[in-house]
Formats: sequence, structure tokens, C-alpha cells
Amino acid sequence: MIRDASQPPSTPMKFLRHAWLVLLALLPGTLGAQQLRYVQQDTADGVLEGVVSADGMVRTFKGIPYATPPVGPLRWMPPQPVAPWTGVRRAVGYGPRPMQGRIFGDMVFHDAGPSEDCLYLNLWRPEQAKGRLPVMVWIFGGGFAAGSTSEPRQDGGNLCKKGVLVVSLNYRLGVFGFLAHPDLTRESGRGSSGNYGLLDQVAALQWVKRNIERFGGDPGNVTIFGESAGSFAVSALMASPLARGLFRRAIGESGAFFSKTLPMKPRAEAEVSGAKFAAEIGKPSIEALRAMPAQELLDAALKHEILEFWPDVDGYFLTSDCLTVFASGGQAHVPLLAGWNKDEGSYKGFFGDKEPSVGLYGELAKAKYGAKAGAFLAAYPASTDAQAKRAAQDAEGDRFIGFGTWKWLEMQRLTGRSPVYRYEFDQALPLAADAAPGAEPSAYHSGEIEFVFRVLSSKKLPWRPQDREVSELMSSYWTNFAKTGDPNGPGLARWPAYGASDGYEVMHLEADAGALPDSHRARYEFLDGP
Repeated sequence: MIRDASQPPSTPMKFLRHAWLVLLALLPGTLGAQQLRYVQQDTADGVLEGVVSADGMVRTFKGIPYATPPVGPLRWMPPQPVAPWTGVRRAVGYGPRPMQGRIFGDMVFHDAGPSEDCLYLNLWRPEQAKGRLPVMVWIFGGGFAAGSTSEPRQDGGNLCKKGVLVVSLNYRLGVFGFLAHPDLTRESGRGSSGNYGLLDQVAALQWVKRNIERFGGDPGNVTIFGESAGSFAVSALMASPLARGLFRRAIGESGAFFSKTLPMKPRAEAEVSGAKFAAEIGKPSIEALRAMPAQELLDAALKHEILEFWPDVDGYFLTSDCLTVFASGGQAHVPLLAGWNKDEGSYKGFFGDKEPSVGLYGELAKAKYGAKAGAFLAAYPASTDAQAKRAAQDAEGDRFIGFGTWKWLEMQRLTGRSPVYRYEFDQALPLAADAAPGAEPSAYHSGEIEFVFRVLSSKKLPWRPQDREVSELMSSYWTNFAKTGDPNGPGLARWPAYGASDGYEVMHLEADAGALPDSHRARYEFLDGP
């Protein structure tokens, strides 16, 4: 049941609400007190109070708890059901972001700060929509070590206006989300440990299954989508038996657990790594680790590489690695739309600090690939210095993100049981006013997020009309796919299914968008070799 809560409550809640509205009015980019209309919504756990935007177009609920705070004895436990509440719970601000360090400089957060108490989700729906809406559940990226739903570039308000209900979720990160340890395996009762952050995602999807119809969403038409680590997570959710039946379609932006450079660890290897970390910081038991203050634990973990606390084949969320699951046909057979950006990597990863040249390119290829250097140079050819720079950029991007995403698409395509759509994001973003001398526009890793969410204004760049056109194009393709399993629609360039012809057509997302046969298949086949 939805109730209009425009009228202020009685004292003392009236005073608290007034104080909150004054704060909102003072914050840049927020709605003034006089502009807000409150609405209440029943859920399986209690009543929430959200807001309708000033233009009356979007209904928003933020900071909705979907699990009990994973603190104290619940640290490194699977997410537990949220405790029901009485009265009305305010849902107008983002919940705390997961515990993390300052790892990626482009992340901007609009929450109260990091906390272990982070298992919250957000929901946007078009106010005037009728009937049950398709649901899109967003999983943010950040190397499973950083990120939050509170980033402005992931605000779902504009995307939902295209006739979908958008949900975004927080999940545990780093050492809090992905520590494996022999003691955790023993206490689990399932012979598993690690992947608590992925289990959080399953719990959020279960919340959607139980509650989304109350908000006007269709629990039988859920699309999961994510970028970078979020895209890796989407591929893992497709492979996990725990997520079966919780979504109907999947979208992956730049990444999947089929990469040779970013593989998922076997549980035994992850346990050894976790035990070594615990001993190193003088906390050899799980009891001692759970007793550590969160910030102290985080500080110790931040001295290690991101991959030290990374998803593993834990024996519960996943019983086999994703490649094995897909090879056996054990994954979710759902429509898949996935791809990556033209400039996922940098030529500097290949050349280092040296100036790119065709001669040096050949020398480094021999040093890096040995007996396979000839095959590498055939897949990534170059006969000029400029071509060598571009080929090195392509090689680094493929090694980092491209190959793993390609392999995911291939494995799903080969089953022949559900359509697959592949894209390449080619729209080079304009340079910021303070860009470094010599910087070149590029379609870099994560650059498509603002386009998908229709929030180019969240990033201070000299946006051009063609950028806004690409944003409208991508958001239409994405929401069409969520509605029907097919990205095509009126007024859009035709996007053929990947592998439906011998050309393996790829949709190039740019100002002059269109589908072209894959001209780089030899690159991925080279990387797919021994």
C-alpha cells in the first residue's frame, strides 16, 4: 500500500524532519524543503518513507536495508535477514558506503561515509507509470575494493524515466567482503569461505523478488547490470546456483570472470592467502580478526594488493569456476548484452615510459611473448609508429578487460539457448579543462557509465550535442533490452544478435552508431590459445 505523506508528522518527529529538510535545502543539487512530497510504501519488513522529485516525475527510496548489518559476530558471515521495524523508516538518503580506502580518484560519494553497516539499496521509479515495470538492478564496479551506490554517475532517476524501475545496491568490499580463511570454512557448515560480497548481491536480489511488486515492479522481469567489477559479478551470478531464478536478463559493461589476468582463486589458495594475512597482522584466529576495529582491519588490508581479497571458487556461491560452469551448460540461460570500451587499457602498460615506435614494439613483443611473438604481431599488426601505439593500447585493453568479456559472450552464444548482443563503446569523452598537456580524448574504462544513466551532468566536462545523443541511444538500448530481451526499438540503428551471422556483428556505440562485423576476432582467438 502506498500512502501520501506530504503532511508533516507530530512532534518530536516534526522537529527532526524540519532539521533534515533544512540540511537538504543547504546542500547543492538537492531539493529544497518546499519542493518535496513524501510518500510511504509498505514492504515485507516495514513501512518506508521516500520522496517524489520536484517535477513530479520520479519516486525515490534510498538507504533501504536488505540485510542485518554485518558487524561484530556477523563479520564474514552470509547476509542475515533484515530485522523488521515498527513505525515509518525514512528512506531519503543513501546508506553508508562499504568500508574502503581512497583507491580510485574518479569516485565521488554522496553518503555519510564508510561503515561495515552498509547493506542498503536504493530504488527509483517513474511516478506516472502504470502496471508492473521491468526492473534493472545495478551492481557498481571498483575492483571489489571500492565503490558505492551514492556516486552521482549512478543515480537512477533519469534512466527510470524510460519506463523501468531501477535498483542499486551496496555490497561488502575488500577484506570485509572477500576474506577466505580455514576457520571460516570450518564454521560455515558448507565447507566454504569468501565471497560474502557476492552473497550480499544474492540477498539484495532476493529482497527485490519479495518486495518489488509493491513498488510497481515486475519480479518476473529483472535485469542485472553492472560495470567493471559489477560486470564480473554479473557473470558470476549467471554461474551461481544461488542466484537461479532471481533475474531474467543480464548486461555486462567491461569485465567477466573469464579473464586470464584476473582469474577467480580456488578456495584452498584463497584460504592460504587469508591465513597468511591474519598471521602477518598478529590475529591468527577469526575471533581475533572479528574483534578488530573496522578501520584498523581496513588499514592493515590496504597495505596489500586488491587481488589479495578477491572472489574465489568458494564451494557455495560457486562450486566451479565460471568457465567450467559455462562449458558444461550449467549457467543461467538468459539473454546477455555485453561489451567493453575502445580504450580499456593504455599503451603505456606495454611501452612503459619509453616513446612508442614500431621498432620498439617488435622488440617488446618478442620479450613479452617469446615463441608466440609472431602470432601476437599477426593479431596486433603495426607498420608505423602510430599503428604501434594503437596496437599496444588494444593489446593492453584486451588483456585487461576485452578478452574476458569476449569469452563470456562466446560461451553464452555457443549454447544457442538465448540471444547474445555485443557492443563496443567508441565515444571518446571530451577532455576536461584542466587535462594534462598532451592528453588525448578516449573511450576509457568506466567512461560509459554516465551515458547509460543519462547523467552526463554528473561529470564536469564540455559535453557536446553528440554526447547527449549517444547517452539517449545507449539508455534506450539498455532499457529496451530490460523490457523485452532485445535492445532494438523504433528510431534506433538495428542491433543484430551476436553470432547470428558469420560476421559476428558488433554494435559500435558512438555518434554515428551502427553494427559492423568483428574485425578483431583474431586478437581474441590468439589470447584464447595456450
